[in-house]
Amino acid sequence: MRRRDESGQVTLLVIGLAGIVLMAVVAVIDASSAYLQRQGLDTLADGAALRGADLGSTGIYEQGLDGVRLLQQEATVEAAVRRYLVDVGAQRRYPGIDVQVRVDAAARSVTVRLVAPLDLPLKVPGSPGRPTVGTSSTAAVTVQP
Repeated sequence: MRRRDESGQVTLLVIGLAGIVLMAVVAVIDASSAYLQRQGLDTLADGAALRGADLGSTGIYEQGLDGVRLLQQEATVEAAVRRYLVDVGAQRRYPGIDVQVRVDAAARSVTVRLVAPLDLPLKVPGSPGRPTVGTSSTAAVTVQP
C-alpha cells in the first residue's frame, strides 16, 4: 500500500487566502478613498449652494419682501456658484468636475449638483474604467422677522 502524499496542499490554501485578503484590502482602500472624495464634494456643493442663494437674492430691493424666502435671480445665482468654485479651486482639486445649478422659483431655493471623476489609488480588475461620484445641495435664504 502506498501512502498518499499531501505536500503542497497548504501552500495552495495560503496562496488562495492571500489573494482574498489582498482583494479585500484593495476594496477597503478604494471605498475609503471614494467616501472621502464624496465628502469633499459634499462640502463643496454646500458652500456653492449657500453662496448662490446668498448672492442670488440681490433682487430684494426691486421686488420687496413678499414671502418667508427671498426670490433668486437665476443668472446671478449661476455666476455666484461658478465664481465660488473658481475661488476655492474646485477644478484643480477635482479635474473634470461637472456643475449643474438649478433655481426653483416655487420653493425659492438653489440646488447645486456636482459630479466628478473618482481618483482611486488602486485599480480593481473588472471595475469601471472611469468611475464618478456625485452630490447635490440645496439652500435658500429665509427671512426672520
